[in-house]
Amino acid sequence: MKFSYDWLQSFFRKKLPSSTKLADFLTLYSFEASSNKGVLDLDILPNRGPDCFSHIGVAREIAAILGAKLQMPSTNVAKNRKSKDFVSIEIKAKNACSRYTARTISGVNVGSSPEWMQERLKLCGLRPINNIVDAANYVMLETGQPLHVFDAEKIVGKKIIVRFAKKGEKIITLDGQKFDLDPSILVIADSAGPMAIAGIKGGKNPEVSKTTKTVVIESANFNQKTVRAGSKKLALKTDASLRFEHGIDLNLAELASNRLAYVIQEVANGKVSQSLIDFYPKKTFPKTIKLDLIYVNKLLGIRIPEKEIKSILERLGFKVSKISSCFRVTVPTFRLDLSLPEDLIEEIGRIYGYENILPKLPFGSLIPAKRNLRVFWRGMIKNILKEAGFSEIYNYSFVSKKDTSIFKINPIEVKNPTSSEFQYLRPSLICNLLKNIKKNQNREIKIFELGNVFGVTERTMLAGMVFQDDAFFLLKGIISVLLKSLAITDFYYDSYLENIPFWNSKRSAEIKIGREKIGFLGEISPSILKSLDIPKKVAAFEMDFEKLHKLCSEEHEYMPISKHPAAIRDLSILVPRKVKTAEVLNIINILGGSLVRDVDLFDIYEGKEVPSGRKNFAFRIIYQAENRTLRASEIDRIHQKIIKILDKNPEWQVRK
Repeated sequence: MKFSYDWLQSFFRKKLPSSTKLADFLTLYSFEASSNKGVLDLDILPNRGPDCFSHIGVAREIAAILGAKLQMPSTNVAKNRKSKDFVSIEIKAKNACSRYTARTISGVNVGSSPEWMQERLKLCGLRPINNIVDAANYVMLETGQPLHVFDAEKIVGKKIIVRFAKKGEKIITLDGQKFDLDPSILVIADSAGPMAIAGIKGGKNPEVSKTTKTVVIESANFNQKTVRAGSKKLALKTDASLRFEHGIDLNLAELASNRLAYVIQEVANGKVSQSLIDFYPKKTFPKTIKLDLIYVNKLLGIRIPEKEIKSILERLGFKVSKISSCFRVTVPTFRLDLSLPEDLIEEIGRIYGYENILPKLPFGSLIPAKRNLRVFWRGMIKNILKEAGFSEIYNYSFVSKKDTSIFKINPIEVKNPTSSEFQYLRPSLICNLLKNIKKNQNREIKIFELGNVFGVTERTMLAGMVFQDDAFFLLKGIISVLLKSLAITDFYYDSYLENIPFWNSKRSAEIKIGREKIGFLGEISPSILKSLDIPKKVAAFEMDFEKLHKLCSEEHEYMPISKHPAAIRDLSILVPRKVKTAEVLNIINILGGSLVRDVDLFDIYEGKEVPSGRKNFAFRIIYQAENRTLRASEIDRIHQKIIKILDKNPEWQVRK
């Protein structure tokens, strides 16, 4: 934001440092500043907008930094008893307008503004128009209070109404732009319709022209959110809207009105009405903050003399009185950003000079943070999957309208989505992981995500996906590695009976730990893959992380590798197509007992050589004892026992 060095100098009798040095001081104590040809360019922080989007506010900062005395501009208006109020006001939108003042000035002479005023306006980036409009802009830049001047003769019905626009209303602004209004836009209206967009821009109809003789000064305070929403909807950003969006002191309205009346008297003559029409239902008073001086020194880490603290606060415009070991500080209403003792201490620190506060190492006992097992297991699971060749994915927590039909889901709709792509909350991680596969299907992919899903409750889920040949069995093996690495051994896969459209019903299973169902494993339904144009099979799993991490353990029991050799036997069995692998595996494990160390299914065949409606399982059985070497006769006896029992089922046939 641009500020005139000459204008700032006018607030001081004492000569200020050069504009370059002044910029350095402001950068050191207030905000970043630069200087160029009599113009100071300041990067005002958002919290300081209410008081420093004005020359008076910046001059106040300079006075505090340099210890100089501030000379406020005159507001002594020569009020004329003969000049009557030309209008009345009615505030219909009371929640959107905290204060509204109006004052009439009659007998004005509209013409060009003085050169000094025009020069200052140009330096600050504003174009001079005429002495009345220029005066309003000048006072806004000086005080920070946006003002507007109407031609009183053009106000239909002689009544100013502050209300929200009616549906279908339109307005042409001062620069000739036409805007369609709706009931969310606050307007200043007369009996005929809108005269201005409140807090943003004036309308063309009641503008001040060369023939204007009587003007009405508006100095008001409009709701920050209302102005911001209106400015955004109309795509109209102005100097006025910028100031209202950051907040303005309610008590500034009258001061700015008086100042503008004074300036108009100086540059355009006129008679100012004696009364100020003022709608101000809920007055704002200065805040009082109790400031503990011991706490000041403790927080800043340096002992600042009490006299110096008081001087700094008074230079900033605060009233200070002593109560025991504390100060009672009265904060003026123009400092909307201050409400806590810590706020005052920050002000003391920056004006005292952070360069004067020597760095000190903090003193205190370091208490180790309590171990967060949830965070620990998140990291552990991620590391295990990364070591297994998976890449972690971070997706948005939303799905689109199109996704709901592709995945046949009924998710929760977002009330105010940022776009159609983010219209619903995801009920599963699978949806977006499949879209990742779709975009990267020119290679084999192994991905996982750990994130939240949304349904009746919000839950954290772990999901993984594999895109390659034999994806289902590969993923099944990886899940086994993952769970065993988490010291979970009592897991198994059970029939998956629920009808969820993600999964291929022929290759899907529930993942269970003991009696607890923690997730699902399966191939993605061919119909979904077809709708996404994914040619290969995709396998996925999804587990409830909230359940999983509670079952994890850091304790691992390691068994020594047997010193005795293992013997391998293969077994092939022909079964009906409906038979599940687990049925055969259970019989082999029960009959083999402790001598069967492991059983692997290494082939399932359903080719031409196999009768219709049947399939062939091929198992590899590993026999091994922990304390002795098994004899061949002993292995053959157990193996033949398994074959005999399997053959007893009339629908099964062990192939020899």
